Amino acid sequence: MVETVVEGGVPEEFERFRRRAYELTGLDLTSYKAPQMHRRLSALLGRLRISSYAEYSRVLDTDAVRRQEFRDYVTINVSEFFRDAQRFRELEQRVLPELMRHRPSLRVWSAGCSNGSEAYSLSMLLHELRPNHGHSILATDVDQTILDRARAGTGYAASDVRNVGSERTRRWFVPLSDGRFSVAPGARGGVRFARHDLLRDAFPSGPFDLIACRNVVIYFTEAAKERIFDGFVAALGPGGVLFLGATEAIMRPQALGLCVIGPGFYRKAVDGC
Repeated sequence: MVETVVEGGVPEEFERFRRRAYELTGLDLTSYKAPQMHRRLSALLGRLRISSYAEYSRVLDTDAVRRQEFRDYVTINVSEFFRDAQRFRELEQRVLPELMRHRPSLRVWSAGCSNGSEAYSLSMLLHELRPNHGHSILATDVDQTILDRARAGTGYAASDVRNVGSERTRRWFVPLSDGRFSVAPGARGGVRFARHDLLRDAFPSGPFDLIACRNVVIYFTEAAKERIFDGFVAALGPGGVLFLGATEAIMRPQALGLCVIGPGFYRKAVDGC
């Protein structure tokens, strides 16, 4: 029997699975690019020795461990401290000082925070650049399990802190007996974690001075990206900055009210760019 192929070049069986996956996990796969997600999940099924998406639906229905594995795989829970060190240097040396020039304290949103390493990295920078000024960071993610790990702030592997540097590691981390690390209390202050689905939930009320959403939207459809970017712009205060991943360039930023100020950095326009 030949499987019917629907719009996007994916099998009809996969379309049925996308609808069922939403019921089982709450993840809206229709907002992800269908061909790319089909390839990624087909590779996962191959590794799990599952022969069809119908069988995978039954597995997800009965196995909580596999459901969490699916959420982790779809939401790409991969992160590390100061990921993409060059961009973080630009953030530290240029973007944050410019924001602080007109603001005594900053409100930051780390959207799609994964294991918390991005939110804590931002906290470290804010404390280093302007300590004791009541900066606040909202860190959100769709996956409650990874969010709980982020909130705990512990169990980070050496590979997670490879970009931190020895001085920051001594200042901001507590080494554990098993070779892992915990985030020191000083870097946890002002960081608040909350569950949030960029595809379904109303965006937090701003205004935020900085929104970091890095390596999160790369598999989303263009329509989903546009909705999310519109939401970010609305949540930014005048002159606020959107910080994206290296592969997530906005094609027409001015149409959204954004000005490019560097690779991965967009400022909310004030009286034009």
